[in-house]
Amino acid sequence: MMNNGGLPRRIDHLGRIVVPVELRRMLGIKAGDELEIAVRDGAITLTKAGRACAFCSGEEKLHSYREHWVCSDCAGALADLADHGQDDRLAASG
Repeated sequence: MMNNGGLPRRIDHLGRIVVPVELRRMLGIKAGDELEIAVRDGAITLTKAGRACAFCSGEEKLHSYREHWVCSDCAGALADLADHGQDDRLAASG
């Protein structure tokens, strides 16, 4: 399987690489699935694309916010938290 050094692959003349079958199986990636490609901390990352809440991983009632998905329940909880924090600041200043 994988060692700490990873699985080396060559990039072809079109800029493509092959994702090893053992990694695809481990992550449930199938032909036709979309992968998100990003740069994080100086490394290229591949993540199976999908819509899920950044907080609870829920997949229903999602809204996009600053390049992340947030479900309605978590958005409501964040709004409540923000409102509560505002109340605390007003009480402290009054």
